[in-house]
Amino acid sequence: MTVLVHELILEAAHRRPEAEALAHDGRRLSYEALSMQVQRFAGALLAAGLEKGERAAVYLDKRMEAVAALFGTAAAGGVFVPVNPLLKPEQVAYILRDCNVRVLFTSAERLQALQALLPRCPELHTIVVAGPMREEEAPLGVRVLQWEDFIGSHGSLRGHRVIDRDMAAILYTSGSTGHPKGVILSHGNLVAGAQSVAQYLGNTAEDRILSVLPLSFDYGLSQLTTAFHSGACAVLFNYLLPSDLVRTVENERITGLAGVPSLWIQLAQQRWPQETSLRYLTNSGGALPRPSLAALRHVLPQTKVFLMYGLTEAFRSTYLPPQELERRPGSIGRAIPNAEVLVLREDGTPCEPGEPGELVHRGALVAQGYWNAPDKTAERFRPLPARNAGLPLTEIAVWSGDIVYADEEGFLYFIGRHDDMIKVSGYRVSPTEIEEVIHATGLVSEVAAFGIPHPALGQAVVVVAVAKPNTELSSSALVEACRERLPLYMVPAHVAVRSDPLPRNPNGKPDRTLLRAEFDTLFTGEERNR
Repeated sequence: MTVLVHELILEAAHRRPEAEALAHDGRRLSYEALSMQVQRFAGALLAAGLEKGERAAVYLDKRMEAVAALFGTAAAGGVFVPVNPLLKPEQVAYILRDCNVRVLFTSAERLQALQALLPRCPELHTIVVAGPMREEEAPLGVRVLQWEDFIGSHGSLRGHRVIDRDMAAILYTSGSTGHPKGVILSHGNLVAGAQSVAQYLGNTAEDRILSVLPLSFDYGLSQLTTAFHSGACAVLFNYLLPSDLVRTVENERITGLAGVPSLWIQLAQQRWPQETSLRYLTNSGGALPRPSLAALRHVLPQTKVFLMYGLTEAFRSTYLPPQELERRPGSIGRAIPNAEVLVLREDGTPCEPGEPGELVHRGALVAQGYWNAPDKTAERFRPLPARNAGLPLTEIAVWSGDIVYADEEGFLYFIGRHDDMIKVSGYRVSPTEIEEVIHATGLVSEVAAFGIPHPALGQAVVVVAVAKPNTELSSSALVEACRERLPLYMVPAHVAVRSDPLPRNPNGKPDRTLLRAEFDTLFTGEERNR
């Protein structure tokens, strides 16, 4: 019985050692070979002194060594931290420092970009580099090794003893206060997620799953865990152009493909072969616009489409079976296997059908809280009202902050969010983090960032800034400042510069709701007169 996440690979190797586990850029790796890589990396970490529960980060694009590093860290008894390769150095350094990363796996190019910031990460003692590097690039006080030198001839040293409730990973997601929050996932969380998804998607060892999304994204990491649970092949793909993706699907005989709305909108416009190997598509990270869904089903008529809803704090909550697409337009479906999704009022009592309430997720996929953030953890991870008077201990569920309603048959429909978080192409974006970057320019006296509907992105970031007195300020200057310090998906799509103060809500804060209403048709229709 698989209870630890790295055992997904080890047990698949035991069942079918010669089966293909990974493919990337012409390279192929069997389950037996991947299992050996994982064990060698684990042995190297143990030899380097990694203690139980210590963190090792992977800041790299998708490649086979990155997969071995993630699962090898788990096999050693450590905690892996996949870092989005789109993040800028200051954001990466914050993550390394926040969770006291001890070992970093990256590339020479990314290491060079991080050089000046690494002294702020005193816990970091080892850096493993994929690819060649010059000795003068090594930071002082940190041991730097290339991949082959690091793993050397280490074998399957016995890792620290862990159980399914122990930490396996920390995934960072944007938080409402500006800095990203580290969501703690146990081995049990990751294994339960793989089992649940594989069950409703019907994954088997014959599947070939294309890994397009970042592995720092829970939805992207799931493509690996689901494939390994099923004994399928995961094909790693660093996305460039839609036409490249279509070609890869055909060349690699891909049967499963996961994406976010912005990707599907592009792929629906591509020329697909009349017959394709694609058995299913899955969407999460935001609602897929109905015209785009229709276009996608038109170009891929034999491919099943699964619409899903999830949040990092519980990985995946709901899915809509393909046969329900016509009957229930706009629905996010019902709970996935081994999860229960509730719609509750503020007092914790259940809502009636059609009554809006907060989506609350209970079960094996509920994460272990936020790293080093007890107050934020207490806000999102809260006890459920007593459901069984005989249970002496309270059950912790994740309160999503999303407002939904259920129909008479229990199918859920998304309405909106409690907080000000922005969802861009599946990424959660903190308005505060954008505002801090713009304030740092010294050019503005006030600024407010918020999200408005966008047909391709789900939401787009809009910024309204008030120039300091006697300061010449252009929207392009603020956009450029954001480009320098933020990944592309966080850069505002529109910046409005004003001289009048921002409107305020009763608490004295910038009234994002009023501003949002002013711009809500900017990308979907005629902009309102201002």
